[in-house]
Amino acid sequence: MRKIAISFLAVLFISALSFTKAFAVDMTLGVSGAVVNLQAEGSETETGSQTAETIPASVSNTFATGSIFAEAQFGRVAFGVDYIPMDADVSDATHTRTDTETSETGEAAETTTTNTQTASAEVSDHLTLYANFYLNDGFYLHVGHASVDVNTNESLDSGSKYGNVSIDGIQYGFGFQMTDNLRLEAAYTDYDDVSITSSVARTGVTTNNKITADLDTTQVKLSYHF
Repeated sequence: MRKIAISFLAVLFISALSFTKAFAVDMTLGVSGAVVNLQAEGSETETGSQTAETIPASVSNTFATGSIFAEAQFGRVAFGVDYIPMDADVSDATHTRTDTETSETGEAAETTTTNTQTASAEVSDHLTLYANFYLNDGFYLHVGHASVDVNTNESLDSGSKYGNVSIDGIQYGFGFQMTDNLRLEAAYTDYDDVSITSSVARTGVTTNNKITADLDTTQVKLSYHF
């Protein structure tokens, strides 16, 4: 995704330079700093020999991040791309769960096994293609299409292993152009549902486990463009 971001930035910059001679195009590059609140609700479905157990979870994290952007403005409409080169944790802590499994009643030697499961996830390579529609010289409406990689990090005694996935989302919000170079923006992003099936089944079970989750973010961003 980093190559896509760099390529898009180059194409946007070259295109803006080409159209400047024929149209009133204002091309800008800039940097942003944002405070982001990430909310995630989901569940893990653990399959077994008899029944499937669904375990719900809800996590959140608030963090600061930065981005770079390029933008071409045509009158009261601006089109741009924003890229966040940093990673961020989905939760503010690694989640740990202890599962106790007991052999079937009636066996000659009943056994009990305790498994400790730890899991976390992070988001990376966040890219947003957006448009700003200025209502006047100050206020504008914002809409964009975001894409991000969700990377899982787990240590599961059950033997299950999960991979990574890329998801898309719709971003919308509003902002205010405070000065010629400084603006403040608030935005909400609703991402597609995440669905990841483990690549390795639990020990002694033939059906793989599955994780589903819904991610949303709310952010306040301060941007400076050159």
